[in-house]
Amino acid sequence: MSAIALPAPDPQIIARRDQIIRQLGALVGSSAVIGDEDGRRLFETDGLTAYRRMPLAVVLPESTEDVARILRFCREGGIKVIARGAGTSLCGGALPAEDAIVVGVSRMNKVIDIDYASRTARVQTGITNLAISSAVGARGFFYAPDPSSQLACTLAGNLAMNSGGAHCLKYGVTTNNVLGMKMVTMDGEIIEIGGAHMDAPGYDLLGLCVGSEGQFGIVTEATVRILRSAEGARPMMLGFGSSDAAGACVSAIIASGIIPVAIEFMDKPAIEVCEAFAKAGYPLDVEALLIIEVEGSDSEMTTLLERMVEIARPFEPRTLRVSASPEESARIWKGRKAAFGAIGRISEYYCMDGTIPLGQLSLVLRRIGEICATHKLRVANIFHAGDGNLHPLILYNANDPAEGLRAELAGADILKLCVQVGGCLTGEHGVGIEKRDLMHVQFSPEDLALQMQIKTVFDPDWLLNPAKVFPLDALGRPDGVPAGQTDQLAA
Repeated sequence: MSAIALPAPDPQIIARRDQIIRQLGALVGSSAVIGDEDGRRLFETDGLTAYRRMPLAVVLPESTEDVARILRFCREGGIKVIARGAGTSLCGGALPAEDAIVVGVSRMNKVIDIDYASRTARVQTGITNLAISSAVGARGFFYAPDPSSQLACTLAGNLAMNSGGAHCLKYGVTTNNVLGMKMVTMDGEIIEIGGAHMDAPGYDLLGLCVGSEGQFGIVTEATVRILRSAEGARPMMLGFGSSDAAGACVSAIIASGIIPVAIEFMDKPAIEVCEAFAKAGYPLDVEALLIIEVEGSDSEMTTLLERMVEIARPFEPRTLRVSASPEESARIWKGRKAAFGAIGRISEYYCMDGTIPLGQLSLVLRRIGEICATHKLRVANIFHAGDGNLHPLILYNANDPAEGLRAELAGADILKLCVQVGGCLTGEHGVGIEKRDLMHVQFSPEDLALQMQIKTVFDPDWLLNPAKVFPLDALGRPDGVPAGQTDQLAA
C-alpha cells in the first residue's frame, strides 16, 4: 500500500538523537528509554501494519510525573511525541515518526482504587479492558466496552479512539463509560477532567478529550464506570437467504424498541471461513448470519428472545437456533470471537470501520459487494449490526503492491458511501492516518478549521501526534503542522 503520504522527518532533530536519548535517561532513568535499533523496531508500526516508521526513541514511563517530565522536555526541545497504548490501532493512530518520541503507557497498568458503592474504578491507562473486568469480577461487576482486542488493547487507546465493541449497543462506547481522567498536556501540566460523579460542571471537556486521538495530551489515569453483571445472558443465531433480509431484520428489531446486548452480523464468506476454523456449527447454506444476545433473568431473556423470533419470521430465516445452555452459548459465539484470526489464516485483509444509519444497512451491504467487485477484490463482512458500525474485511495479497493499493481505494470508496448515506467515517477505530485525507468528505473547510483551532489550544506547537487526523492540505504544510506555527517548528 502507498496511497497515504507521510511527512519527511526533521534532520535537525534526528541529528540530536543520541543527545536526546541521554537526556531522557537522565529524566526518567535509562531503563525506561529504548534507543537501540532492535528495541525501537518493536514500535515501528501499529495494527495498520502496511505503514512503518522507526521512532527516534521510545520511553516507557511508570508514573504521571514521569510523563509530565518527558512532555515538558519535548516541548522545550521542539520534539514531537506519539502516545501509545498497546499498538493495536487499526488506523495508524500510533504510527511513529522518525523525528518523534514514542511515549508508551504499558508499564502504567495498576488499579488505583475501586469504589463498589459508587460503581467506579480508578485505574492507570496502561491497563487492558479485560484486566479491569477481572479486577472487579469476583464482586459481580464488569467494565462494559469490549472491542475484539480487549485482551491486549489498553484503556489509553480506547480513550483516544472512543472504542466500543460487540456490547456497545446496550452499554455504549468508551465515552459513555468514563467519568474522569488525569491528563498531561504538552507543556507538562497535569490536569484533572471530570471526576467520580455523574456530571462535571462547566464545559464538557471529558467528552471533547475522549476520541481526540492523542492530539490534546497523554491520559495517564481514568475513573471508569463498573456495572453489575447481569443474572444471565443467552444468544440466538439466525441464518438468512440474503444479506438484505438480515439487514432488514436488524432494523425491525431495533425499531420494535428492543435493545439486545449485542447484534453481530456475518456474511457468507465470513461464515465459511469461521466455521472451517472454529467448527462452531454455523449453517453453510445461508448468505448471512446474525448472532443476537440478550441478558437478564431467565423469564426476561425468554420473553425477549420469543419476541425477536416473531419479528424475524417475516424475513424467512433458514436457521433459527436459540441457546439452551452455557455450552451452546459458547458455541454460538465461538466462531464470531475467532473471526478476525480465522480470516487472517487465509489472506491478509484491510479492516474498515464506518458507521451508517440502520435503515441504510441493506443498501450499504449490497454496495460494499459491488465496490469490492469493481476493484477485483473479495470482501467478508463481520460487524456490529445493532449500532450500524461496519467492519468490512477487504482481502488482498500484501506481496502485490498494486493489489494493496486497490484495497485502500476500495476502502476509501466504502467510507465515502457511509458518509453519503448519512453515516460517518469511523465508529471506533479512529481517523489516524488511514482516514485523514477523507476528512474533507465528512467536514467542510470551516469545520476542519474550527477543529484545528481547538487542537491548537491544547497543543500550540502541534507536537502531539502530528500528521494524523487532519488532511495535510488543510494544514498548509506537508509535515502535519499548520502554517503559521512557531519558528521553531518551521525549521
